[in-house]
Amino acid sequence: MKVNGKKYTSIWVEEGNRVFIIDQRWLPHQFKLIELITLNDFLVSIRDMWVRGAPLIGVTAAFGFAKSMQYDNSDKSLHETKSLLLSTRPTAVNLHWAVKIMFDLLINVDRDSRQDIALIKAKEILTRDILSNKEIGKNGYEIIKNIIDKKNTDKINILTHCNAGWLATVDWGTATSPIYYSKEKGVNIHVFVDETRPRNQGAQLTTWELLHNDISHELIVDNAGGHLMQHNEIDMVLVGSDRTSSNGDVCNKIGTYLKALSAFDNDIPFYVALPSSTIDWNIKNGIKDIPIEERDASEVNFVQGKDKSNNIVNVEIAPQGTRSRNPAFDVTPARLVSGLITEYGVFDANYKSLQILKIISEGKQ
Repeated sequence: MKVNGKKYTSIWVEEGNRVFIIDQRWLPHQFKLIELITLNDFLVSIRDMWVRGAPLIGVTAAFGFAKSMQYDNSDKSLHETKSLLLSTRPTAVNLHWAVKIMFDLLINVDRDSRQDIALIKAKEILTRDILSNKEIGKNGYEIIKNIIDKKNTDKINILTHCNAGWLATVDWGTATSPIYYSKEKGVNIHVFVDETRPRNQGAQLTTWELLHNDISHELIVDNAGGHLMQHNEIDMVLVGSDRTSSNGDVCNKIGTYLKALSAFDNDIPFYVALPSSTIDWNIKNGIKDIPIEERDASEVNFVQGKDKSNNIVNVEIAPQGTRSRNPAFDVTPARLVSGLITEYGVFDANYKSLQILKIISEGKQ
C-alpha cells in the first residue's frame, strides 16, 4: 500500500538482511521507520505494539528467530527464543503458528545452518502473508459485488472495527483487502471506521491507511454503528480476527461482538476476513477457551493525541485513582458470522465447513 504516494509494507528486509518496521505507536501523527536489531527489539516491538495485528505479529516473530540465530545458534538459544516470543502476547494465534514453524524447522538442522535457514523461512512467511491477503481481497470482492447486485445500487457502505488493514499484516490487510481490491476494480465504496477504544486503532490507523490510499471513509464513535445500521446506512460489516476457533467462533478487538449483535438484529451481513493461519484447530469453543489478553488500565484512563504545538501527549480522561478493566479482545459466536473470507475461498462459520478448509490448507503446505 502507499504512504504519501510511495509504496510501503509494514515489515521488510534490506541489504545485509536488516529488518525494518513501521513503528505504529506514533501514527497517524508521526511516520517513523525503525530497524529491529536484537531479539529483544523483536520482543518489545510485539509486546508494546510497535507492530500489531495477528498476521504481522507472526511474521515479526519469524524474523525474531532469524535474528536470534545470528547471535547464538545453540539449542539453548532456540528454546529460549521460542519461550520469549510466546510470552509477548497471548491471543494472536499467528504468533504461535509462526513460532511452531520456525522452531520445528530449526531444531532439526545443524547449528551452522540455522541462521541462513531461519532467514529464508522468515522471508517465505512474509511472502506468503502478502499473497494470502491479496487472495482474501479477491474472494471478498465477489461478496461485495453480490451485495451491490442484490441491493441494485452502485455503491456499498462498509463498517469495520479496529485495524485489520495492511498495517496489521505485511501488505493488503485482511478486512481492508476486499476494500482495496474492490476499489481497484472500480467499485464505489465507502467505509465507516469505528474509533476502536481504548487504543483507537480505527481512528489512528485505519483512517490513516484509507486516507493515503484514496478510499472514501468517515470516522465514527464505537457506539454509533448500531444507529447507522437501524437507519440503513450500513450494507456490510467486515472485520478481521486474531484467533478463530475450529467451530467458527471469532476473536477480534474488543467491541466486535456488539457490532455482530447489531448486524444480526438489522439483517446486515457480518463477514470476517482472515488467513487460514489465524484458525486455531485445537480450540473448539472460542468463548470458553480462547485466552483474552488483559492490557494495562492506563490505556483506558489515558488517550494519546497531538497538542496545539504538535507534540504527541497522553491526556488523562478519568479521575486519578479510577480503577479500570482493559480486556483487549472479545469473541463473536459463530452463529452471528455470515462467512469467513480466507485465501482459499469463503467458508461457513462451523466445524464441518472449516474441516474442509483445514484439508485444503494442509494440502498447500
